[in-house]
Amino acid sequence: MKKVFFALALVMGLGTTATFASSFSSTQITTVTNVNDFTPIEIKDLPKAVQEVLVKSYKDFTIKSAAVETAEDGTATYQITLVDADNEESVVLFNEKGEILE
Repeated sequence: MKKVFFALALVMGLGTTATFASSFSSTQITTVTNVNDFTPIEIKDLPKAVQEVLVKSYKDFTIKSAAVETAEDGTATYQITLVDADNEESVVLFNEKGEILE
């Protein structure tokens, strides 16, 4: 009798869980916009401070691409995509002063 009662409780528990989980399903679609809106730029258009840091600190890397994002307050963030000798990409963010951002 204990086995029958346990089996019945287990089946009812699973049924309740499935019903409870299905009540959370949603048919709404949420669109997420990209927060960062970087615009591609030429490497020669990077600020001199950023170029100097790239030459000194990243001399073993190849610059694949550069982009800039300008905030509402006018500050710019530079996104540099670097490629190492193993062909692995890294992205580094700089401010206008050539300081690395995290």
